[in-house]
Amino acid sequence: MTNETIKSKMISKYLGKLGIVLDSTDLAVCQRAFDAILLKWNIARDNEDAEQTAATIIALYQQGIHDEDKLVTLASPHPQRK
Repeated sequence: MTNETIKSKMISKYLGKLGIVLDSTDLAVCQRAFDAILLKWNIARDNEDAEQTAATIIALYQQGIHDEDKLVTLASPHPQRK
């Protein structure tokens, strides 16, 4: 299994937990947004933050936000204000 195959299965894993099916184009948009957020915020793929990020991306996508950059912006963690 290649690294790309492993990466592409990450968002699918979270979709499966939620019982959601996306076509390959939709899945690719969500996966790229997920990968970008994890890279930008240094989030490990196998922790709760990654799962929450995936869930947020999927929820936003279902609400009609299909632009990859908007998904990244809206699903990214934001530092708490003090």
